[in-house]
Amino acid sequence: MSKLHIYNSLTKQKEEFKPIKEGQVGLYVCGPTVYSYVHLGNCRTFISFDMVYRYLKYLGNKVRYVRNITDVGHLESDADQGEDKISKKARLEQLEPMEIVQMYTVDFREVMAKFNAFPPNIEPTATGHLIEQIEMVQQILDNGFAYESNGSVYFDVEKYNASEGYGELSGRKIEDLMAGSRDLDGQEEKRNPLDFAIWKKASPEHIMRWPSPWSDGFPGWHLECSAMSTKYLGDQFDIHGGGMDLKFPHHECEIAQGCAATGKKPVNYWMHANMLTLNGKKMSKSTGNTLSPAELFSGENDKLDKAYSPTVVRFFMMQAHYSSELDFSSDAISAAEKGFMKLMSTVDALRNLKSANESSKDVQAYVDSFYDAMNDDFNSPILIANLFEASKFINSVKDGKETISAADLELLQKEFNGFVFDVLGLVKESENANSKMDDVMSLLMEIRSEARDKKDWATSDLIRDKLQEAGITIKDSKDGTSWTL
Repeated sequence: MSKLHIYNSLTKQKEEFKPIKEGQVGLYVCGPTVYSYVHLGNCRTFISFDMVYRYLKYLGNKVRYVRNITDVGHLESDADQGEDKISKKARLEQLEPMEIVQMYTVDFREVMAKFNAFPPNIEPTATGHLIEQIEMVQQILDNGFAYESNGSVYFDVEKYNASEGYGELSGRKIEDLMAGSRDLDGQEEKRNPLDFAIWKKASPEHIMRWPSPWSDGFPGWHLECSAMSTKYLGDQFDIHGGGMDLKFPHHECEIAQGCAATGKKPVNYWMHANMLTLNGKKMSKSTGNTLSPAELFSGENDKLDKAYSPTVVRFFMMQAHYSSELDFSSDAISAAEKGFMKLMSTVDALRNLKSANESSKDVQAYVDSFYDAMNDDFNSPILIANLFEASKFINSVKDGKETISAADLELLQKEFNGFVFDVLGLVKESENANSKMDDVMSLLMEIRSEARDKKDWATSDLIRDKLQEAGITIKDSKDGTSWTL
């Protein structure tokens, strides 16, 4: 069996995964800023890393998965200017900031549970780790990579670049960044426009503020993840994940802060999940090109023809590599639903297979193909293709065309179900839903049978053709009519 390889955004190549401690993995993922309902693009990132977490565990590793909640310090501009996103929402809704935080944190957790995503082992909040953040600011100051200005503390990018090199993750050159920078209000406090706040003095109207050695203020957004990740995973840990949009400046600044504070590069493998588009265009609230999980599950939207279950949506997302852009459309999700139903049909068939003295196919080769796909940078679309390849064999055994030994049947049941449910994180639709499907199909088969008896071939063929379009195959034989997904 192949070894796990991960595409490392830092080195721009696939590398064999070697954890710092064998059998133990430290995984940190940047969580949501909880000032609004989580959108599908966010969900895709977290579902992708849930799949990564699941597979690392499936391989037998002990994984500490840390995903933070940003509840302060994330300003509107994603930089050092503007209003805090949570404070602004609290002001607009006339609520306390922590009411906003609680409301949207609860929503986020409920949505992720519907998608069958495991909760992280630790879910720290920025406001719960102010002491650690103040200590890290002091470390960076003591090491000469930051300076205090009018109560705010700024990271000295130029000084760090001279000794360590800034921009290694994103590939950006400091000269180009300097040329592209522009003066903004409040930047007179900075020595350089590229410097970023690691502690920000609060303006008089700023609601969320805490005492520090430098001022009453709040931590910089970039600093929060550095403080929380190192607290729970150490100065150096295995994997840091997040959305592609966080690579610069957020993750770039995390590397600089970690190195400036401890003298060590904090992360060995950087992973980035790509974006989700809707009908070929970027999801955007300003243009109305959005779709929320609630609208998707209820069907109450003008983008899709009907409602879709969370597990079908998860399966749809697993059909693309986590690092590839994925377009969400009515046709694509409808096709995914049909594929999901076929996979669940195979799960049922596999459960009821009868064994023989020997196997007519190399079952171990099928199982190896599952591992090989996931060991190639968590390649879920190839895994799904290999599962469907194994499905052909399973259905051939069911139909009596091929055979499988008892030992191979036990192996295939364990690994096929393991990759479908434990790794991909899919959930079998309720038996109640399956029962209703059986009832509907029985009625249709009865109507079709009556039509055939009356030689009403038009009605008989219409039922067959419409079901075929829905991914359901009708088979007529001397023993009667059967159907399969």
